[in-house]
Amino acid sequence: MSTKTERAKPDVDIDKAKQLAEKIVQNVEKVMVGKPEAVRLAVIALISQGHLLIEDAPGLGKTMLARSLAKSINCSFRRIQFTPDMLPGDIIGVTVYNQKTGDFEFHSGPIDAQVVLADEINRATPRVQSALLEAMEERQLTVEGVTHKMPSPFHVLATQNPIEYEGTFPLPEAQLDRFLLRINIGYPSTEEEIAIIEKQQIIHPIEQISPVVEVEDVLMLQETVKKVYVDDLVKQYIVALVEATRRHPSIYLGASPRGSLALFRTAQARALLLGRDYVLPDDIKVLAEPALAHRSLVSSAGQSQGKDSRTFIAEILESTPVPGTIPER
Repeated sequence: MSTKTERAKPDVDIDKAKQLAEKIVQNVEKVMVGKPEAVRLAVIALISQGHLLIEDAPGLGKTMLARSLAKSINCSFRRIQFTPDMLPGDIIGVTVYNQKTGDFEFHSGPIDAQVVLADEINRATPRVQSALLEAMEERQLTVEGVTHKMPSPFHVLATQNPIEYEGTFPLPEAQLDRFLLRINIGYPSTEEEIAIIEKQQIIHPIEQISPVVEVEDVLMLQETVKKVYVDDLVKQYIVALVEATRRHPSIYLGASPRGSLALFRTAQARALLLGRDYVLPDDIKVLAEPALAHRSLVSSAGQSQGKDSRTFIAEILESTPVPGTIPER
């Protein structure tokens, strides 16, 4: 099918936006050796105005990915190390009484930054994890009845270890749904691991990178992404995939409409990153697993098969035809 139908040409400079996004990708890749797909997905989440969940075993570079991305875009950055004894106030801040003025004053917590690294988020209790919900979804905090706006851009990168590890708590479904994408980094190859050792022999590469774009560039990218064209047939394909997660026999809770929105926006961002002003079905196929797998909860029958939601999303992609195409006989 063709998605380049007759349409108004968007009044945006796609080439300039692509160059800016590529600068970020290339800068982060100086730190993240051999992980181009993870880096690109991280940048896609950033310019889509969404939040990123990085899930993998300890020591695979989750924190380095978050730090290098934050450093590349010259935004204010705070890191929150989640622990089992944390309280919600440790994240969002507290209101304290000022004896000199006789007033209560709000002291913001580490969530008050443009880029926030929520490190090992699933080591905290669900109550503390939920303290992030309003900030992530509404871009604001409400403390003692007073609303405080988050800075712009506002981007949360959370890392988590697999829940099988001791001392971890699974993220609540509502919290998972707030993350635009979930990615895995994976172990490096033999050659890549040797390159990592050599790069860190004298100094860590994170100490040598500097910002390559400014805050204004990030905001411009986020606005440009919204103007990338999406054909009606591609929109139908997005919804068909999301609806299929709700009907799959091994998934007891399928993706919400937020999953459709995530696929829609990240597909626009991927098209921009590739220098296109229109979305292709292939963009949807690439992003379906990172956008939908963490939103699709596997039933006990599905778990008994030894499979996870990623496997079932792959099955859905295989069985769902692209609207406007002729099915194979």
